[in-house]
Amino acid sequence: MAAISGQKSEEDRKHPVDQTLPPFKMFTSGLQHVAAMYAGVVAPPMIVGPACGLSPTETAFLMGASLFTAGIATLLQTLGFWKVGAKLPFVNGVSFAGVTPMVAIGKAQSPENALPIIFGAVIVAGVLGFVLAPYFSKLVRFFPPVVTGTVITLIGVSLLPVAFNWSQGGNDRAPDYGSLTNIGMAALTFVIVLVLRKVLRGFLQQISILLGLVAGTLISIPVGITHFSAITDADIVGFPTPFHFGAPQFDVAAIVSMCIVMLVCMTESTADMLALGKIVGRPADERTIEGGLRADTLGTAISPLFNGFANSAFAQNIGLVAMTKVRSRFVVATSGLILIVLGLSPVAASVISLVPLPVLGGAGIVLFGSVAASGIQTLASAAMEKGENSLIVAAAIGIGLIPIAAPDFYHNLPKDLLVVLDSGISTGCLVAIVLNIAFNHFGKGADTAGEPDAPEPDAAEADEGAPAEASIPQQPDRRAADSGDPASAPAH
Repeated sequence: MAAISGQKSEEDRKHPVDQTLPPFKMFTSGLQHVAAMYAGVVAPPMIVGPACGLSPTETAFLMGASLFTAGIATLLQTLGFWKVGAKLPFVNGVSFAGVTPMVAIGKAQSPENALPIIFGAVIVAGVLGFVLAPYFSKLVRFFPPVVTGTVITLIGVSLLPVAFNWSQGGNDRAPDYGSLTNIGMAALTFVIVLVLRKVLRGFLQQISILLGLVAGTLISIPVGITHFSAITDADIVGFPTPFHFGAPQFDVAAIVSMCIVMLVCMTESTADMLALGKIVGRPADERTIEGGLRADTLGTAISPLFNGFANSAFAQNIGLVAMTKVRSRFVVATSGLILIVLGLSPVAASVISLVPLPVLGGAGIVLFGSVAASGIQTLASAAMEKGENSLIVAAAIGIGLIPIAAPDFYHNLPKDLLVVLDSGISTGCLVAIVLNIAFNHFGKGADTAGEPDAPEPDAAEADEGAPAEASIPQQPDRRAADSGDPASAPAH
């Protein structure tokens, strides 16, 4: 009895981040994290797959691969080895930041080359990020809220046209594209998601996007727009065959575009580690951030081997940690194992493909709109009244919106440049970084122009601002400081 008591005392003396829970609670808490992030993990491959000319069955395979690689990245982050991993309850998954550039690459290349070129660019970006991790952790001051807020806003705004296209049916050559049935189902799903977000509480509110998708899909069955071909063709068990879509190819323009995305992902992950460290009571120092960035970038470099994409932090899971008060990193490691199991079952992954595109479009308006709203929230702390910050935001968003508002604007430029220029996120990010350095790090006002006025909120305040929708990449802006000192500035 004394030995058992001694064991309990030793376990209790551990920091909550390092404590283990009873098996059932470990599993259910891990499953809750998966439920909160699932829709966001499979959404990027559902966008990129059709853009690269994949069939529904191939897209389902891509979704399974994304689940599998998200699980690997999460295990690297939570358990870690050597100097890899933040060893915090930190969930990783496919980053939304890479979606628009990858779609641009897919449209610019032939179907047989699109994914190999994307995977080659992701590998290079991951390796570059891994090398830069120890240096990047010292450069936080060059990515204040005025930059990160602009980029996150552009991510959401750039993805909204995808949701509108889904709402009309997804294929503009189909006879029912834009029909009242398609738009009606999108509108109904949109309303269902909003109602669920309003009336539900706790865990059910966390998965309101998923519940809305389920409800919309069930309603669409008698309407006749649900198709079961992908699930009937899928195997019960299957391994994401390495380089299933071909060996990686290395295209300079695509690599530049994905390297920019990698820098955006590293910025978001840095802010998330700062925020999570404060919430769990273990402040993220420079070494923690370095290890976390190494896990992000190593997971990104490995992902293409199994047909996955760039990985980064999922901020809504940080909100889940704050809400549930379950701070154990081993709970999140359990969620990583669950993701791997789901990725090894094509049938489980293909269930998501049952969701009709109009239904997904209705939910996507909320999902992607929430990303943009998160960016606006970040900009609210960007000291817009100081220096030239408002000019930075105006110029970056203006340039970033060109591919959306005027898709043919760059059509006379060299094809290689279009991969970067056709991504509003990449161009907007570059403009924001360059102008922030020019206006806020040189000349008059360089010491104060980028600094937010508001004091840093405590963990409870941070929780109030955490997103509830599934897998929305956002950055808890008010927790990100411009000083570059990780210990002083907790903040996707």
